[in-house]
Order: sequence, then C-alpha cells, then structure tokens
Amino acid sequence: MYNYKRLKELREDNDLNQKQVADVIGTTFQYYSAYERGIRDLPLDRAIKLAKYYNVSIDYIAGLTNTPRNEWNNKNNINIYGGINGGKNKFNLG
Repeated sequence: MYNYKRLKELREDNDLNQKQVADVIGTTFQYYSAYERGIRDLPLDRAIKLAKYYNVSIDYIAGLTNTPRNEWNNKNNINIYGGINGGKNKFNLG
C-alpha cells in the first residue's frame, strides 16, 4: 500500500489541485481524489507517472523511505543507500 498522505503533500507542495494532477496521470478527478484519500489503490503505472512528474522515487510515494530521491549507481544499477538488511549497509563502489 502506498502512502496516500504523501500524494496530497506532493500535490500541495507543487501548488497543484487534484484536477491538474489527475490530468497529468491520465485519470479523472474522482479517481485521483480517491487515491489521495486512500479509498482506491494507486495503480503502478500511475505511481510511476507521479514519481516522474514530481521527480521522486516510487519508494517515496509508497512511504518506504522519507528520502524523496534515491541515489543510484548507474554502472551497477544498485541503490547505494538502500543496501541490504533494510538499508543498514552502505556500499563502497569506489
């Protein structure tokens, strides 16, 4: 389950209304409003659109992290801050 409260925070931080965000992700105002209130689950394709639009990670939208953007090592496609064991380890990929 995603963090539906975070959707509202992101929208308000960007001075948008629900209709504007609904248009961005290709849905109706009513559906988006239901996502934001936690009445409907946010489909993955729409979560991806929101993450790209707000320039945040899907993990952030899902509430799995409080860091809006993950740092990725593009060469190895590894989240260097997420690590293993719940993010307790950091990698030195030097």
